[in-house]
Amino acid sequence: MKYMMMMNAPRGNGEYQINDWSPDDFQAHIAFMHGFNRQLSEAGEMVACEGLTPPAQAKLVRAGKDGRPVTDGPFPETKEFLAGFWIIDVDSAERAYELAATVSAAPGPGGTPLNMAVELRPVMSAPPDPSAPSLTR
Repeated sequence: MKYMMMMNAPRGNGEYQINDWSPDDFQAHIAFMHGFNRQLSEAGEMVACEGLTPPAQAKLVRAGKDGRPVTDGPFPETKEFLAGFWIIDVDSAERAYELAATVSAAPGPGGTPLNMAVELRPVMSAPPDPSAPSLTR
């Protein structure tokens, strides 16, 4: 089962609060994330992961009446913002919950667990394409 784990950071002023951390706290956090990603890869559960830039660099894009892109930004006011994500492939929902809780507890200032909100959503699979050639014919 594939899931998307989305790590949501408190918005505050729209910048990462991590920028105010001590160099040691920042390094400990990054080391945790690298270790977490390595464990996912070694277990064969990692599909993809990425960290994202702050909301001030985000743009909302939609098609205008003429089909040309219309942009808006920076990102609208929200309580939290998406700081990064993982696509994981696990055997059960319980395993996905366990991984989400693990990354939620990433260390923050002084090593205190952040307990950040991690949204976990199953990745939908597309229905079979009836025009695709069948392998069983």
